[in-house]
Parts: sequence; C-alpha cells; structure tokens
Amino acid sequence: MKIDPSKLKITDLRLADIDGAPKRCTWLKLYTDQGLIGYGEVRDASSRTYAAMLKSRILGENPCNVEKIFRRIKQFGGDSRQAGGVSGIEVACWDLAGKAWGVPVWQLLGGKFRDRIRCYCDTDSAGGGRDMGKALKERMARGFTFLKMDLGIELLMNVPGALCAPLGFLNTMKEYKQVFKTPHGSINPGAMRGEAYDLFNTAHPFTGIHITEAGLDFLENYMAEVRAEVGYEVPVAIDHLGHIPLEDCIQLARRLEKYHLSWMEDALPWQYTTQWKQLHAATTVPLGTGEDMYLKESFRPLLESGALAVVHPDVLTAGGIMETKKIGDLAEEYGVQMNLHMAESPVGCLAAVHVAAATRNFMALELHSVDVPWWGELVNPALKYDGGFIDVPDAPGLGIESLNEELIARQLHPAFPEAWAPTDEWNDEWSNDRQWS
Repeated sequence: MKIDPSKLKITDLRLADIDGAPKRCTWLKLYTDQGLIGYGEVRDASSRTYAAMLKSRILGENPCNVEKIFRRIKQFGGDSRQAGGVSGIEVACWDLAGKAWGVPVWQLLGGKFRDRIRCYCDTDSAGGGRDMGKALKERMARGFTFLKMDLGIELLMNVPGALCAPLGFLNTMKEYKQVFKTPHGSINPGAMRGEAYDLFNTAHPFTGIHITEAGLDFLENYMAEVRAEVGYEVPVAIDHLGHIPLEDCIQLARRLEKYHLSWMEDALPWQYTTQWKQLHAATTVPLGTGEDMYLKESFRPLLESGALAVVHPDVLTAGGIMETKKIGDLAEEYGVQMNLHMAESPVGCLAAVHVAAATRNFMALELHSVDVPWWGELVNPALKYDGGFIDVPDAPGLGIESLNEELIARQLHPAFPEAWAPTDEWNDEWSNDRQWS
C-alpha cells in the first residue's frame, strides 16, 4: 500500500507495560488508517493514564502534524512523570511522520551533527569506593568513555554518626527506601502511606536531614577511592546526593572539588533558582539538572541565572523530541552543555538518540539498563550499545522495524497482563479544554 502522508489519520491508541527494564515502562502504539504504526513510551515509573486520557484528543488527526498535536495536548503535561503521556504521544507522532515520509527523525529535525551517540551508564555497586571504582572500570572495559555514579546519603544510612535528623526519621526513610526500590508499580499502590509517603514527597530544604563531618569524610574518601581506581582521565559525574539542604550541598561540593567531577546532578529541586545560584557561587563543581523539567520555558530561569554547566532533560518528560531539541538549542545560547537522562526502554532510548544526533551541544546519553541482558532485544533490529556508543539509525522514523512481541509477552507487568488491549473507553472522553473564556 502506498502511503499518502498528507491524508494519514490516527485511528487508535493502545498500551503495554513492560516490567524489569529495569523499571516499569509503558509503551504505546498509535495506529493509522494506512497501516502505519508509531511507537512511543510513557516516562519510566509513570502511569499509562497520562497517555490514555489523551486518546480522544488525537483520534482523526494527521500524526505528521506533530507540532499541531503537541500544542493541543501539552496543557495536560506537567513536571516529571506527569509529562509522560504528552511526551510519549509526541514521540510516536515523529515515528509515524518519519515512516510516512521515508526519512529518519533526525532528518526531520534538520539533520545530524554526529553519526554515533556517546553513552554513559548509571552504575550501582555494593561496598565501598574501591568496589564502585572496579564497577566503573568494567564499564570502561566495555568501551564506555563517560561515567556516572551515585554519591549521597544512601551510602551513609548504616554509617554511625554520619547523618543528623529528627530521631526516628532515618528509620522511616529506610522503610520507604525499601518500598521504593521494589519494581515500580509491582507493589500494592497503597504500600507507601502515612509518614513514609510524606517523607517521599518532602523537598530537600524541609527534611531536616544533615550530613555530619563524619559523613562528609566518608563521602570524600569514597570519591577518592573511586578516582584511585579509574584515574583522572575519564569523566565522572555524580547523582543522588539525597534530600539535603543547600548548606550541606555546599559543604559536600567543596569537599569534592579536587576530584574534578563532570557535574553534580540534581543537588537541589530544580524550581529553586536562587538556591542554584548560591550553590554555583560557592563551588567550582559543575552543576546539572533537568530530568524532571517539562517544556523549554522551565529551563530559561536557570539558564539565565548562570548556575548550570549542564542541562539534563529526559525526552519523555521534557515534552518529546522537538521540545528536547529546543532545550538543547536554548542551552547552547548560554554556553551550557546538554546531556540526556534516559532510564527507559529502547523506544525511549532511540527517541533520545535522534535528539542527540541533531543537537550540536550534546555530550552523552544515559543508559540505565546495560545490566538487563534482554533490554536491547525488545525492538527489531536489536539496539546495540556495547562499545559505549549507539549508531544513529538511517531507517525511517525512530528506526524500529517492529517490536519483539514474544519477549514483550514474557516481560509484561503483572498489573497489566494483556498487551495492546483495546482502549475504547477513552475514545469519547471529553472536557472543555479551552484555557480562556
């Protein structure tokens, strides 16, 4: 069947939830009247409802009109996971537009600056800094040329005298951490309630948690041991400091300056521009944030403040492919590098690959699933990343010919045991969406 892009129409939206990649992720398919199917993904650890509720607003639309559809639905997105539906649909529309016109998404974005995308691994390790250093060296042996690790209060939970907090508070924190570390969504949704839920939703300045001198000594020594293993020639970034206030971030950053970090990530909630300025003024450690930020407008105050060395958006939160490219282009105007957060499936990864290819100030793309052996096999052709780089595909759309439905069937989330079930209940959902009288 010859495709007529000018007459293409969206006819259906269906969903499937994958478990253990490494988190729960929701895939979506946009079906069309000419047989083309577009693939998208809702942000990791999010809700499929964010996408399903938008179905009635896109049925009958031409997915090649990506900007038109995005402007219609972007009011229903929000920070972090709340943007999952809008971003996932936008990605699927780009996939369809590329397939309909027979070109890769990066070409629709204006062409590419690079043929392969540098990747880094978010790396976990039990034990001390030497153990983490060895884990990072294993990444280097696989070809990865950029590294990232966690360095924060989770390492201090069992170190006597390392943390100061209201008595009993840290025990509650340990309990909620155990809940949160289970596969996202596979627990009873009511398992985290009461004080643990309140703690989970308390921003950094209000937790009352502080790092003591003993805790600072421990984290500095941990970082020193990592550098002793990997050397100083390879870039290392750090993440997951913990919900600690600005003053503690300053103390920790000053301790770590001698280890020449590539960036300190999400030290503070991104909304607190003034605190980011204060942190930047107090340390030479480069600062980065962005994975929870929706739309380019949210990045402008931080960029104007001069506090950031790195923007770190996630395509599936930022608003999708085009919005993430706009964020990268905006950051370039302020002399700021772009790296991409990515803790999703190969669908979300390939969406990020096209953005990275088309954005000049891009450096590295996160891979969160290199230790999941079947992760790259979820799509055909399988996504290859050993060697530390992903080749930019030349195939139309995202470059996915099909999904590995047999593997998907084996990895379905237990809460959603049927893949691509009808979503007819969302066909006629309606509200007065106009934002003015």
